[in-house]
Amino acid sequence: MEQQKDLIAGAYGKIDRAQYQTIVTSGKHTAMADEPGDKGGTDTAMNPFELLLASLASCTVITLRMYINRKMWIIDEIGVKLELFRTADGVYIDSKLSFKGELTDEQRKRLITIADACPVHKLLVGNVVINTSLS
Repeated sequence: MEQQKDLIAGAYGKIDRAQYQTIVTSGKHTAMADEPGDKGGTDTAMNPFELLLASLASCTVITLRMYINRKMWIIDEIGVKLELFRTADGVYIDSKLSFKGELTDEQRKRLITIADACPVHKLLVGNVVINTSLS
């Protein structure tokens, strides 16, 4: 019996003979990916790991902005710096939040919890299954 699947998003990646410039489309939007020169690419765009971090970064700050707006806190800018590391156990992502505005210690602690609740964060730390087949 097949499990019910609710579509969240879709994307299509295409590469021709260019080393390794890739066009990725999703809906009406287009992005590029590439590899750095030392890996044989032309370094014209973010590499796939950087795109993954970009997805997490954007989801994190959007989620925080939604929460901050709902609370009507005066925060002019929200930032997140992400770094991805390989470890003996797998992968480690270091996430550092920054804010321009007045926050109490209690508000700062709450925003860490909210950041960890962004949908991409939850997906990355959750149970992910990737089924690869031919179309």
